[in-house]
Amino acid sequence: MRVLALDPGERRVGIAISDPTGAVARPLQTLARKSKEEDFAAIAALVAEHDVELVVIGRPLSLDGTEGPQARRAARYGLALAEHLPVPVVSWDERFTTAEAEEIICQNRGKKRGKDELDAIAAAVILQRYLDTKKPDPSYIWRKQI
Repeated sequence: MRVLALDPGERRVGIAISDPTGAVARPLQTLARKSKEEDFAAIAALVAEHDVELVVIGRPLSLDGTEGPQARRAARYGLALAEHLPVPVVSWDERFTTAEAEEIICQNRGKKRGKDELDAIAAAVILQRYLDTKKPDPSYIWRKQI
């Protein structure tokens, strides 16, 4: 099963994709945010193009595991996105993924890179964590309302 992951920020959405077996994540691209409608259409096109069966969206919980304003914003984004996709959307804890992505970049290239690359790698970190566990919190699975 191919899975797509999103790390939505205020200006960009980092996007990662799994291999066809759903075992390994890799960065795909970074989407410059426009309107929700345009963003959702671009994401829906990627879902169709890559035969994606599930979308994982990063949920930025607070360090103590509680849901703050950013996590609530991500939940609203996930709910709205689910209305535009033919596949389920699940939420996944993204704490420390940006720091881990920065470390990956530094280890692989010895220097920091741009935010675009960082966002896509952070999405890949989120996705790999999901793929390694595959136990989503059922209260954070969104499907299109029929």
